[in-house]
Amino acid sequence: MMTGDRQQDPDDARAITSRRRVLTVAALAPVLTVASPATTARALPTGTTGAGHGKRVKPVPTDLAHWSGVAKALGRKGNMLRGTTYHTSFPRRDLLVVSDGVVVTPGLALGTHVAFVRYADGSTMIMGDVVVTEDELQHVIDAWQAHGIEQTALHKHLLAQTPDLWWAHVHGHGHDAVALARGLRAGFDRTGTPPAVAPDPPAPVDLDIARMEAALGAKGSVEDGLYKIVFLRRETVTDGHLILPPGLGSTSAFNFQPLGGGRAALSGDCVMRADEVPHVLKALRRGGIKLVELHNHHLSEDPRLFFTHFWAVDDGVRLARALRRAVDATDVVPGG
Repeated sequence: MMTGDRQQDPDDARAITSRRRVLTVAALAPVLTVASPATTARALPTGTTGAGHGKRVKPVPTDLAHWSGVAKALGRKGNMLRGTTYHTSFPRRDLLVVSDGVVVTPGLALGTHVAFVRYADGSTMIMGDVVVTEDELQHVIDAWQAHGIEQTALHKHLLAQTPDLWWAHVHGHGHDAVALARGLRAGFDRTGTPPAVAPDPPAPVDLDIARMEAALGAKGSVEDGLYKIVFLRRETVTDGHLILPPGLGSTSAFNFQPLGGGRAALSGDCVMRADEVPHVLKALRRGGIKLVELHNHHLSEDPRLFFTHFWAVDDGVRLARALRRAVDATDVVPGG
């Protein structure tokens, strides 16, 4: 090799090549480094599989014993849903929230929920919807991000309310379920979420449930002094390569808080494909129901799903009839 009039010494050429290799490896080091499970709860990026990329992975059945370490990390016990989903609630009983002149009970719209699912490849996915005050919000997000917990949505469930509240959707995926739980807990510890308490004994609900269920064409349940009803998407929904269990992150849920004389405050969430969105929004407005949000809960789901949160105060049966038109515009079935 010639450089000007001087021939380059072979040893010099080898030294230059060696230095180039060292610099290349150093430049790639941040890309090649794998985060330690001790420093991050999340091992796999949203929508990817690692080895076996492109293959859909199914959830596997679990029981409460499988999640004992998660319960300990979260600081409270959960329950199983449909044999595959471990669910834990963190109601914000510490907050006195007023919206549209209604004192909102924790079960109506102030319930933080997180769910864990085990998959056939040994990994665990978490999803959650977390209630935070505006003062707590940035601190909570910083704590989650430090532990590898992603945020997939940030939105409102209520119109004007005091205090100012936000709802954050969280997502995580990795091979250490307890580390994921600790990451969630780090965020919860930045909030005023109170310790768990024993549920109140069942109490009568001052609503005409029989006529409401006839109008909706489905059965609901009474919980925490509220009437609740849920619908599930018919199609199989995936988040990246992970097949979601029925009802996880793809439900329409309607909560009715009795106000006396058959009247109710309604806080609801309806799941839709894009082609269903305009029909649902029109049906809700024609029924006098106020729209609050239109957004996504996921980043990489298939089919793509949209969610609308809504609010109303009216006679319970009238609200149920209005909701039925929205339900009929979506491809759902009643769910438990």
